[in-house]
Amino acid sequence: MNKVELLAPAGSYESMVAAIHAGADAVYMGGLKFGARAYADNPGNDRLREAIEYVHLHGRRLYLTVNTLMKERELEEELYDYLADLYETGLDAVIVQDMGTLVRIREWFPDLPIHASTQMTLTGPYGAALLKEMGVSRIVTARELSLKEIQEIHNHVDIEIESFVHGALCYCYSGQCLFSSIAGGRSGNRGRCAQPCRMAYQVFEKEKKLGGIQDGFVLSPKDLNTIDLLPEIIESGVYSLKIEGRMKKPEYTAGVVEIYRKYLDTYLEHGKEGYHVSREDHKRLFQLFNRKGFTEGYYKKHNGKDMITLAKPDFRVTDDTRNQELRRRFLETELKEKINGKVRISQYLPAKMTVTLFGNRGNAEENERDITVCVEGEIPGKALKQPLTKESVEKQMRKTGGTPFEWNTLEVDIEDGLFMPVVQLNELRRKAFAALMEEIQKPYRRTCSKERVISAKQKKNDPLPSEVVLAASVETIPQLEAVLKSSVSIVYLDTTAAEAEQYKEIVRQIHGAGKTCLLAFPQIFRLEAKAYWDQKKKWILEAGFDGFLVRSLEEAGMLKKEGISGDMVMDHMMYSYNRAADQWFYQLGSIRNTVPVELNGKEWRERGCRGEEIIVYGRLPMMVSAQCIQKTTKGCSKKPGLLYLKDRMGNMLPVKNECRYCMNTIYNSNPLSLLDVAEEILRLKPAVCRLNFTVETKKETEGVLKLFEDAYGNGNAINNGIGIGKKVKENIPGFTRGHYKRGVE
Repeated sequence: MNKVELLAPAGSYESMVAAIHAGADAVYMGGLKFGARAYADNPGNDRLREAIEYVHLHGRRLYLTVNTLMKERELEEELYDYLADLYETGLDAVIVQDMGTLVRIREWFPDLPIHASTQMTLTGPYGAALLKEMGVSRIVTARELSLKEIQEIHNHVDIEIESFVHGALCYCYSGQCLFSSIAGGRSGNRGRCAQPCRMAYQVFEKEKKLGGIQDGFVLSPKDLNTIDLLPEIIESGVYSLKIEGRMKKPEYTAGVVEIYRKYLDTYLEHGKEGYHVSREDHKRLFQLFNRKGFTEGYYKKHNGKDMITLAKPDFRVTDDTRNQELRRRFLETELKEKINGKVRISQYLPAKMTVTLFGNRGNAEENERDITVCVEGEIPGKALKQPLTKESVEKQMRKTGGTPFEWNTLEVDIEDGLFMPVVQLNELRRKAFAALMEEIQKPYRRTCSKERVISAKQKKNDPLPSEVVLAASVETIPQLEAVLKSSVSIVYLDTTAAEAEQYKEIVRQIHGAGKTCLLAFPQIFRLEAKAYWDQKKKWILEAGFDGFLVRSLEEAGMLKKEGISGDMVMDHMMYSYNRAADQWFYQLGSIRNTVPVELNGKEWRERGCRGEEIIVYGRLPMMVSAQCIQKTTKGCSKKPGLLYLKDRMGNMLPVKNECRYCMNTIYNSNPLSLLDVAEEILRLKPAVCRLNFTVETKKETEGVLKLFEDAYGNGNAINNGIGIGKKVKENIPGFTRGHYKRGVE
C-alpha cells in the first residue's frame, strides 16, 4: 500500500511527462475549462485522455482540476459533457471548489473520487467532516495551517489529507481573494488571477507613510520549501505532498520532483532519524526558482516578516546546464516499463507469446499485482532452407521499437525445422504489446450513464417572505448606535465589535429597538477562533442571538456538530454561484444565502435571487490573510489597528488587523453601492438587502443609512419590490457598483 503520495503539477502534457519520469506518484492537471490556472498550457480533452492512459501505463494517477466556481449555465450545460469521456477513460479524481460542482459530480459520476480544493479554505475537522459526509475522499488543506492543526484534522476525521510542500504562496487564504477580481475583473475563483499581490504598495498609518520596508512588496510571499520538514509533515497526517507550479516550465517540475522523491524515499526507508538533506540539494532547489529565498511557510509559525519578499519578487537563479540536464534525463529520454516474455513456436500449433508487466510500477496499491497477456499468431511451416533458430527469433522479438516497454527477460522455446516470415513474428509481438496495453488500461475504464441524473430541486426550508427588509452588519459600537436609530430590521454583530461578556447587553438593546440580531462569525475560523469560542461559549450562547452569519464550512460544521440552535445565514464567501450550490446550503440548514458578489445582474437572474440576501453597500474584503501588515512594517503590538495600502494608482485600501484571531483584512478603496439601481435589485425579489459597515464612522454610517432607507423603501414592506424602489442621482462619494454590471471572466 502507498504510504505517502508525491503529487506534482502538470501545466502541460510535457510537464506531466517530466513529473512522471522524475518520480511523481500522481499529477494534477487542468483542461481547457474550469481549472484554477486558466493561463497554463492546458491540453484539450483528446490530449487529456492520452495523459490519463500515460500515467496509468506507468502505474501513476492523474487528478483533474475542476476547481473554479461555476456559473449556472456552465454547471448545467457544459460540465457533464466535459467530464464524461475523461471519466470513461479512467480519470482518477477531480479537484473541486464549487459545492454545486461537487453535488453534480456525485450525482452523475458516483464512483469518481472527489478532492476538496484548497480553494474551499479548509481549516479544521468540522469542515472536513462535512465534506466527508458529502462523499469527498480527500481534502486539500489551507496553506496557512500549522502541523498542529493538520494533526487535529487527521485525529478526528478519517479522510485523506493533501498539503502543499513546495512552490508559490498566496498572500490571501485561497478561495477568499477578490483582489484581482475587484481590481481588474480577473477572478482568482475563476482561475484568472492577475497577481496584484506581486506589486509594490506604500503603507500609511493615517497620514504618515511607514518606512523601513525596502521596495514595498508587502503582499508578496517567498516561495514555500519544506524539504527539511518532510518527516514532520508526514507524521502530522499528510498523505499527499503537493508541489505547486502549473505555470512553471517542465524542467522546474522535473527538478523539484526529483529531489522530493529522493528525500521522501529516504524517509520511508530510514525514518525521521536517518533523514538529512544535503547542502547540494538545497542549492539545486534554490537554482530552479525562488523569490528572494525560500520560506518554510506556516507549518511552524503563524506569520512573519521573513516570509515576505519585500523587494521585487521576480528574482531567480538560472542554471542553463542544470536545465539541459533535466530536459535530457526526463523529457528527451523515454520512460520504459520492464516486461518478461516467453515465445513458443511449435509444429501444427499457432505461435504463442506471453508477456508479463511487473506489478511494482510507481507506488500505487492497484499496481501490486503483475499483468499477464497471452496471444496467438500464425501456424509455422516446415523450413525449406533456413529454419528458425532461438537466437534469430529472440533478436527479432527483442525489437520493442516505439513502445513503452523494455525486456527484462525473454525466453524462446522453438521446435527444430520450422519457419515463419519476419512479418508474422512482428505481428505476434505487436499483438502481444497491444493486448498488454489494453489490459493495463482495462481496470480504469468506466461507462457513463446515457442520461444525466439530477436530483429533484427542493424548496427552501422556510416560506419565502412577502417583503424585503434592510439588514446591516457592524464591526464597531458607534456603527451599531447609528443602526439602532434606523429602520434596519436585521443586525449582524461582528464578533470583534465587543467582548463576549458584553454581547448580552448589546443583544438586549438591539431587540429593544425591535430588530433581529445575529452574531457574525470571522471569515476564517481556526485555532484562535475556536479557542475564543470555547472560552466564551457560555457568554455567547446566553446572549440571546437569533442566529449566526456563517462565513466558512468550519463554522457551519461546528454549529451542526455542537447542536447550536438559531438561524443560520450564509455570507457571500460561502459561494453559491449556481442553484445546486444554493440548494446544498439550504439542506445544510441555512435559512438564507447571500448572493455571490462576483456575479453580474444577469447571472443573478439566471441563478435566482428570490428569498436570498443581496449586499447593496459596503467595502468588500479583497483579501483576508494570516499575515499582518502591521507586524511586517511596525512590529506586532498585539492591538487591533487600521492601516492603509496605497497602490500605484493612488487608491487607499484600508487594512484592519484583528489580533483576537491574528488575521488581516484588506478592503476595497471604494465601497460597493447599488443605490442607484434599487429598482433593478428589488425586481430580483430578495428577502434582505444588506449594508456592510467596516471602517465607517458613526456619522458616515448615519449618512449611508439615510440614503439607502430612502432608495429601498425606508425598511418597510416593499411590496415585492414592484414600483417602490426609486432610481436616485445622489450616491456614495467614490463608490463602485462592483461586478453588478461587468461580472468576471
